Amino acid sequence: MSAKSFNQLESPAKVLSWSRCDIEQRLFFAGNRFTRVNTVLSFLLAVLLTLAFHGVLLVAPGTWLHSRFIGQGPVPGSIAFFSAWCLAILFLKWRKLALQKQCLKLSITPDAIDFVLSPNSVNRVFDRMDELVDDPRQFMLFNRISIALSNLKNIGRVSDVDEILRSQAESDEAVSESSYVLLNGFVWAIPILGFIGTVLGLSVAIGEFGSVMSAAEGGDQLLPALKNVTGGLGVAFDTTLEALVAALVIQMMVTFLRKSEQEFLDDCSEYCTRKIVNKLKLLPFDE
Repeated sequence: MSAKSFNQLESPAKVLSWSRCDIEQRLFFAGNRFTRVNTVLSFLLAVLLTLAFHGVLLVAPGTWLHSRFIGQGPVPGSIAFFSAWCLAILFLKWRKLALQKQCLKLSITPDAIDFVLSPNSVNRVFDRMDELVDDPRQFMLFNRISIALSNLKNIGRVSDVDEILRSQAESDEAVSESSYVLLNGFVWAIPILGFIGTVLGLSVAIGEFGSVMSAAEGGDQLLPALKNVTGGLGVAFDTTLEALVAALVIQMMVTFLRKSEQEFLDDCSEYCTRKIVNKLKLLPFDE
């Protein structure tokens, strides 16, 4: 296929730029590759979210959340902070995944039936990727294709391209899975914090109960004192409730995001099959 017909591919209205569009780059932080999140940025966002949450509670006294999170010790505050950290990571990953998905709309090879991808035409594909994005290595789809086509460019064996694409697809899945390690740790830690808060609350309530029993002189004094003890028990169990609800909500959000990312990986594999593998031509020495 001639260079002229190859260059007649319709270019997008705007070149996809990782340096300008990546959410971490836009916030003046070093952007991690693909959908991995900058830990420092997510931590700072979590601090801001936690401060904003407690600020809202302080200006709204008397509410249910105010009574559960303000003045109840370090455990409710820790639950709020780790939950905010999870939300920050999920937001950043969601935006980075949305940027990665835009590559699926870009075509790096002509749709013409007579186009053949061979060692002679592979340089045009690389040139096309350079026209579409500023750094193909930062986009999971184009990085996968670049690694596979480098073998075709340097060695000339088209029979290895499909195998390299499959191997790179497995590597991308491993990278995607590792990006959820911190989230999984937080989802595990939040309920544990709730149970710790419950144990601390129970120990305080039992201590108060012992003091009440030793100090009470009659039934009239015992009943009001026991109400304070049962109130402490209620606060203790509320800590577990808060942690379980937070963990449940975050786990559901992680599940939906993980499903979306897995669908993206599947779409990348389909893209490679349609745009790369189906256009390869097996040369005589490959047979």
